[in-house]
Amino acid sequence: MRLGVLDVGSNTVHLLVVDAHPGARPLPAHSHKAELRLAELLDDDGAIHPDGVDRLISTLEKAQQAAEDKGCEDVLPFATSAVREAANADEVLSRVKAVTGIDLQVLSGDEEARLTFLAARRWFGWSAGKLLVLDIGGGSLEIAYGIDEDPDIAVSLPLGAGRLTAGMLPGDPPDPEDVRALRRHVRAQIARTVGEFTRFGRPDHVVATSKTFKQLARIAGAARSTEGLYTSRELGRTSLEGWVPKLAAMTATQRATLPGVSEGRAGQLLAGALVAEGAMDLFGVDGLEICPWALREGVILRRLDHLPAF
Repeated sequence: MRLGVLDVGSNTVHLLVVDAHPGARPLPAHSHKAELRLAELLDDDGAIHPDGVDRLISTLEKAQQAAEDKGCEDVLPFATSAVREAANADEVLSRVKAVTGIDLQVLSGDEEARLTFLAARRWFGWSAGKLLVLDIGGGSLEIAYGIDEDPDIAVSLPLGAGRLTAGMLPGDPPDPEDVRALRRHVRAQIARTVGEFTRFGRPDHVVATSKTFKQLARIAGAARSTEGLYTSRELGRTSLEGWVPKLAAMTATQRATLPGVSEGRAGQLLAGALVAEGAMDLFGVDGLEICPWALREGVILRRLDHLPAF
């Protein structure tokens, strides 16, 4: 069957269309993406501004049309931290449903982490052993650990690259004192959770998902996307530590010239790098592998698990 997964994230609204059936890997058939930056469309009370709601509805209608055009039998719509934490989330969801008919399911941070972990587990398989999975989104950082398909522990922290950039790095390039303050903030937040994970022992394999990690790996020398989905891509902590001060000295325009860095994400790459560096350091990770699958694939896989095999 042809399925669509409609992801309303903090940075983008992304429709991924796949051909899938139980027992087989989902094959991408189409991708429709629009940068919306919901996390930046909040008023002083933390509510999504009316103009932002209008833009969200317009974007969802276009994605809905794309899903119809591509022959999707079912669409799985969900929203993450930007909608989840908005002061007017209920009103936004009601208006979206009334205008578009789309019933957005708001995932909790724990659900985000667990579904992303499922995707990583399916990608690397049982032979990867105990997995530690890191995912940096626009609004939050998800961390999960375990040996089965459902992690033993999963947490979500308010350390998304977009959120931190908007709230703590106003300059372009940012003021060095702001960078230091953000570094302290990130590490203090992550350090509170490390002990909960270390009691389970060291992971056998550390992986990371998300556009932020993919871009950091690319500027650190990982293979281009054109070299294929199955090409191994890694990010070393030493290499990342060398890039953080370089990114801090650059403007967003300068970062956008780096290999693999999109113009829309360049402004928040430094914050993402500080989160990635802090997580790798505090969890004692020297290097990690980039996983091509993430939350969207996790949502699809969970849906397929509930379909009959025949």
